[in-house]
Amino acid sequence: MKFCAQSFQHLVVLISVFFVNISEGFIDGLYCGTDNCYDILDVTRESTKGEITKAYRKLARKWHPDMHKSKADKESAQDKFTTIANAYEILRDEEQRNDYDYMLDNPEEYYQHYYNYYRRRVAPKVDVRLVVAITISIISIFQYLSGWQNYNNAINYLVQVPKYRLQAQDIARKQGLLGDKRKKDRSKTKEEIKEEEEAIIRTVVADKMDIRGGYRKPTIYDVLWLQLVFFPVWTGRYIYWYGHWIWCFTIMRNEYGEEQKLHVIRKNMGLSQGQFDSLEDHETEDFLDKELWKKDNFKDWKVIRDEEAKAKMAENSRYKQYRRYMKKGGPGQMSFGPE
Repeated sequence: MKFCAQSFQHLVVLISVFFVNISEGFIDGLYCGTDNCYDILDVTRESTKGEITKAYRKLARKWHPDMHKSKADKESAQDKFTTIANAYEILRDEEQRNDYDYMLDNPEEYYQHYYNYYRRRVAPKVDVRLVVAITISIISIFQYLSGWQNYNNAINYLVQVPKYRLQAQDIARKQGLLGDKRKKDRSKTKEEIKEEEEAIIRTVVADKMDIRGGYRKPTIYDVLWLQLVFFPVWTGRYIYWYGHWIWCFTIMRNEYGEEQKLHVIRKNMGLSQGQFDSLEDHETEDFLDKELWKKDNFKDWKVIRDEEAKAKMAENSRYKQYRRYMKKGGPGQMSFGPE
């Protein structure tokens, strides 16, 4: 609705240009209309900003509606006060004043005057660069805090898994952080000792576990601000890497190294770098053993993998129930409870 109203206003302005009333360099509807803003404030074009402000305050005190008693005088003073305030708002701003002086010197360029006038009125009062900077900063802070939250959730989960918890306890005992080698502080309560042991186990898990993917430990380089700052550097590196790849492996026909093989395998699988990094080491070693960087090998492996997935799905009780549900009509069927 707001967009329609603005569009209609712009249309009215464009139409009004063809019926514009130009009188001695003044345009009706722009700035002070057919009156001279300098004459309204009783100043000249050579007057300084301080002199204009002084003249405005003098006239504002004289024509303020509260200075008049009768209703007719108040209404007349209100109109005069509005005219004075409008003239002051135009002349106090250096950019608007320059546009107004340009209109006085070049009255025939009324299209340019309309553009200058409405550009100042419609333009946002806040610097757009400041808005963008604040927005990027908020996103960066949210990214960093969310990354730490995901990482802490992963650590909390791993601490509760018996396999990793027992391994962390063994490592802590060997390092003297838990068990008999650690001196017991009798001044602490059982709850405090338990909390301290949990903190030790959590620290060992965080140090020893290689968490990858979206739950990895965040760094300052993950935030949007630094990503934008280093974007030209990373772009240059990628161009260099891509050119090096084309030269070495497409033109010169060199054999792939292990890093290049894993890159081609990841591309064949359609995985992101984070998803591929989250795979176990034995999985990537299996991919290398099966030479999945070769297209034919990958196609054969994918066919076998899809067949295995279908077989597992067929044995799954929930999938069987879903198939029966769809065979009977799916969402459109009428049901009176469990079978």
